[in-house]
Amino acid sequence: MRATLALLPLMVLAAPVAAAPPPPQIPPQMSDPATIDRLTNAMQALSHAMMDLPVGQIQAAVEGRPVTPADRNRTLRDIEPGLDRDVQAQIAQARPRMQASMKALSEAMPAMMQSLHDAKKALDRAGANMPDPNYPVR
Repeated sequence: MRATLALLPLMVLAAPVAAAPPPPQIPPQMSDPATIDRLTNAMQALSHAMMDLPVGQIQAAVEGRPVTPADRNRTLRDIEPGLDRDVQAQIAQARPRMQASMKALSEAMPAMMQSLHDAKKALDRAGANMPDPNYPVR
């Protein structure tokens, strides 16, 4: 009985710590290289689709001339032949940079979340010390 009474204050003090939610975790997909590969593959497919967009009518309108049958079939790939190759090369070069940035983000995220949690606690404490606006003024 005495041991229970002696431990009761410790259990009360430990309760808020035990009730605190665990810090948010980074989803493992964020740092998975396969996710970056899927993302860059999607970017490459999107760039291929963009190259096949018909833009001849837009070009004719910008140039202020009537649209010809050839304009109706002209794509971005036709207007700028080397652009597709350049875009694909840039996407390929971006893959390692994206992997590095995702790794850095996943490493920094716990500290950022802890800082936000600390800032929220500080704002809550400051708000608790604000005077009551309904308090009578003399």
